[in-house]
Amino acid sequence: MDDDATGGAPACFAHLLVDGHLVDPETARDVARFRRAERARLVAARALSAEDRERATDRLIDGLDLIVPLDARITAAVYWPIRGEPDLRGWMGKAHEAGAEILLPVFIERDAPLEFRRWSPECEMVRGVWNIPVPAEGKPRRPDIVIVPLVGADTTLHRLGNGGGHYDRTLARFEKKLRIIGVGFSNCVMPTIYPMPWDVPMDEILLSDGTHLTR
Repeated sequence: MDDDATGGAPACFAHLLVDGHLVDPETARDVARFRRAERARLVAARALSAEDRERATDRLIDGLDLIVPLDARITAAVYWPIRGEPDLRGWMGKAHEAGAEILLPVFIERDAPLEFRRWSPECEMVRGVWNIPVPAEGKPRRPDIVIVPLVGADTTLHRLGNGGGHYDRTLARFEKKLRIIGVGFSNCVMPTIYPMPWDVPMDEILLSDGTHLTR
């Protein structure tokens, strides 16, 4: 679900369902407005200088090294950075060299779950939806660990993302439990994002100041 919950009045009960969840339209609109404002504030706050960004990213990668084993036993989905997100491509390369299988999310279409395709430093990349680079080909793969970028997060480890709802749709559909790690720069934790029924909480949150929260 997009956070933008506007539109005309539908003619049936279906408009009260979002991805199978019963939703009060007025509550959904209020939450969407709150999240848009917080998203804009937090995206602006991560406009760091190049030097500060590099230091924060290095600290975040150091933290990942402590909580994620770099060996051939793991299949980890990461992400290609956009909109000032932490750039973990250095960690991806290091994990690949250690034998881990690294995946990237592929946006298939609006309101659809993501697919994850295998990535390597040498693989062919193409521009996908929203011009984000994705592996050019490959069968969908299932990760054991999903590392997702945070715009914000709350104290119950619910994530504020870019507003498309793609990760929530995707993570809710895996039958076997995954380890979900949200990563972000410091000062992105907020009291609440006002979780909705479809919001999938993270198992862990790791921030560039060393903060590591677990459920």
